[in-house]
Amino acid sequence: MLEQIFTISFLTAFLTAAVRMAVPLIYAGLGETFLERTGILNIGMEGVMLGGALFSFAGALLSGSLAVGLVCGMLGGLAVSAIHGFLCINLSQNQSVSGIALNIFMLGLTSFLYKILTAGQSYQDIETIPTMAIPVLSSIPLVGNAFFNQDILTYLVYLLVILAVFFYRKTGAGLAFTAVGEHPRAADAAGIPVYKYQWIAIAVNGVLGGMGGACLVLVQLGKFTENMISGRGYIALAAVILGRYTPLGMFGAALIFGGANALQIRLQTLGVPLPTQALAMLPYVITLIALLGSVGKSGEPEALGTPYVRGSR
Repeated sequence: MLEQIFTISFLTAFLTAAVRMAVPLIYAGLGETFLERTGILNIGMEGVMLGGALFSFAGALLSGSLAVGLVCGMLGGLAVSAIHGFLCINLSQNQSVSGIALNIFMLGLTSFLYKILTAGQSYQDIETIPTMAIPVLSSIPLVGNAFFNQDILTYLVYLLVILAVFFYRKTGAGLAFTAVGEHPRAADAAGIPVYKYQWIAIAVNGVLGGMGGACLVLVQLGKFTENMISGRGYIALAAVILGRYTPLGMFGAALIFGGANALQIRLQTLGVPLPTQALAMLPYVITLIALLGSVGKSGEPEALGTPYVRGSR
């Protein structure tokens, strides 16, 4: 068994699967990082990703275009996140309750809309986005195929992470968004429009979360199934926490979780003598262990989860 695991072919296939599994988490985690750094917690990323998944499938199925499907997925995620924004920004409601309610609501709504969309047909699928190997880079042993023989959405998320790092470290706008999450009252007094910045973050959160859900449909599966996100929204939240609320840290944490998911699949294919249920638990067990290891190292924004009400004390 060990001889099969410690081979170049196994490790290459494992890394490729790890990146593939991590991409939806990176999209959702990047959107959540952006939002949480303005002080708003969205536990409803599961619902945002579900909205993106269903509407990307519906758009691609009805139009026959993957590009239309992607746009529909982005709009679907944006609509769900906007509900959260209205409740938490305009109405100053509890952010955790709002997020949990959105997850439950979207689970039922997407199942209902999917049955209407398919008109009772048991199985419908669409074409998926093909991979595009980058010359030279894709030939690098071990990591080349994993990172540079992927689809266009994977390459796009690499670029988005780099831009996010630059945005927060090198731009005044990045500092302003961070100030809103650390001390919104001081930011407001300094002339930073807190509500405007929070709504921008809600939009980014919805669009990127919707793209995370769309990746599952348009890249990996080519179909929609009920509750297909299966906890990925919560794992994306964990990746943000483990990554200490930074884009680069979240990227690394998402790769760890993607690797855990890929590992349990590869071990099952090798016939490891463990119950399939135990192997299926592996990504979530690693999530818990990673979070325990990050105790005391959190870079959580000071105002995270606390609604800002202008003029209140």
